[in-house]
Amino acid sequence: MTGSLIIITLGCIHLYLTFFTTAFSSRNEPMIQQMKATSAMLNPAINMWKAWIGFNASHSSGLLFIGLVNFYLALRYFSSVQSDPFFFLATIFAIGFYVWLAQRYWFTLPLVGVSIALICFVASYILSLVND
Repeated sequence: MTGSLIIITLGCIHLYLTFFTTAFSSRNEPMIQQMKATSAMLNPAINMWKAWIGFNASHSSGLLFIGLVNFYLALRYFSSVQSDPFFFLATIFAIGFYVWLAQRYWFTLPLVGVSIALICFVASYILSLVND
């Protein structure tokens, strides 16, 4: 549950920063204007600024989904989850991917947060195996 709460918190913070601050804006104002004036190769109706905001929002919703589903399962159905490693392993893989992304592309705070969450999920999985 602790790992899930960390992921939920990171998702909420990221969503808030995406829509209610300029935290993910460039310090280079002309670049923001270029992003707004440049369409994606995929579809000319999508400008790069909208894509940037959309990517950040979908990243937040992914964190929230992983955190909320795992919290709910741990709270209500832990014995079922404990008997089948699928959710543990899927979550460990997903959070492990976030750790890799954080190490490669982000900064220290998200790396620390997702690393702690990963440790929580791995420890929970190991303890469930030992107690089985």
